Amino acid sequence: MAGAKPKLAFYWAASCGGCEITITELGMQLIATGEKVDIVFWPCLMDFKYSDVEALEDGEIDVCFFNGAIRSSENEHIARLMRQKSKVLVSFGSCSHTGGIPGLANFYDAESILERVFDTAPSVDDSRGTRPAPSVEMPEGTIEIPTFYDQVQTLDQTVDVDYFMPGCPPVADQVWNVFQTILNGGLPERRATIGADAKTNCDVCPREKGEGGFRVKEWKRPHEVELDPDVCFLAQGVICCGPVTRAGCGLPCISGNMPCRGCYGAPEGVVDQGAKLLSAIGALIDTEEPEAVADIMDTVVDPAGLSYRFGLANSLLSALKYGNNSEEEGKV
Repeated sequence: MAGAKPKLAFYWAASCGGCEITITELGMQLIATGEKVDIVFWPCLMDFKYSDVEALEDGEIDVCFFNGAIRSSENEHIARLMRQKSKVLVSFGSCSHTGGIPGLANFYDAESILERVFDTAPSVDDSRGTRPAPSVEMPEGTIEIPTFYDQVQTLDQTVDVDYFMPGCPPVADQVWNVFQTILNGGLPERRATIGADAKTNCDVCPREKGEGGFRVKEWKRPHEVELDPDVCFLAQGVICCGPVTRAGCGLPCISGNMPCRGCYGAPEGVVDQGAKLLSAIGALIDTEEPEAVADIMDTVVDPAGLSYRFGLANSLLSALKYGNNSEEEGKV
């Protein structure tokens, strides 16, 4: 209907809730946005039900911001429902975009995770060995819980996504700029990454890298070094994901004298962020003795978790583990 407010929706799947918080950090800007749009689904903030979405016409929602990975049957069901009801579906935040922290579970399978949590983890009571039942009969009826999947998937591995908005979480300024772009009808070509830059964090980082480059004899963790706030972390022997991470966050971690964690995902042209990082730090090793390379790389604590902190779910490693991990398979 001409003159009607655009309809927006927000959903939170397998994630920590930080993406929801960054939206509320808009403050008065959020109120101004709320005057221009009609929020038809935001269960984190208001009392909406899935039936409210099911009652909408297909494509009635103009834009849906979907944060969180696909960890369970409920996550998948709602992802497909929101795709069906939305004209534009935005993969919002690292967990939805690349799997995020929940995606690290792909190093294991569902059974080993359930065994650890419910059977072997230390407990202060006698609940060890008790697992949640998939279905329980109650006087009021049958209670069913979602199926816990073996594989954590990104939103785009589950349904067709229109735009990608990275970040853990996306920073408030980025969210505000995207909101304005949508309201002004200025969205770029479909399947683009929005609210972020084409450059890497290394490209925009102001820290000194040295004229002749540098080499590293040992990798250390941030708490093991008295970090110089003006010098490149890599030059100080501390791994930073800046060279393999898309810019656009405003460098809050680096400004706080901590290395980039990689949450904005890989820049254009990089297929696997983790592999690219290992290649980058390997190229900085200072030794002419091939047998010493392994010793230096052994100083990297948890190389897999470090390299794939946010991107394991859409990595080549997950593709190899789970077989045909095509992003087109199973989409609606």
